[in-house]
Amino acid sequence: MLNNIIPAFVVGGLICVIGQLVMDLTKANITPSHVLVAYVTVGVILGSLGLYKPLVDIGGAGATVPLSGFGYTLAKGALEAAESSGIIGAFTGGIQAAAMGIAAALFFGYFVALVFNPKG
Repeated sequence: MLNNIIPAFVVGGLICVIGQLVMDLTKANITPSHVLVAYVTVGVILGSLGLYKPLVDIGGAGATVPLSGFGYTLAKGALEAAESSGIIGAFTGGIQAAAMGIAAALFFGYFVALVFNPKG
């Protein structure tokens, strides 16, 4: 069990540290929104080049849960669907691959909003 938890914690933590360092150490006004968009973009690029898969193999959920993992899922789905369905699959595959995660996020976000009463 620790063989899965420790690498996931280290990889996920390093991904977060990189984003925090980018925001803290750059002179430009880089906001969390910029970092989030960059993570999705980097995940797509590294996923399409096959460079993100080794990170997923090492870090497991530590690499797939952050937004870079979402970008990786989009790229992986698009490449797989492009092989089976051609150019149309390249456009639809990423959304099909990420659909379950998006649906779960929407469902649980809605459920939590119904159950808990925000203050202020």
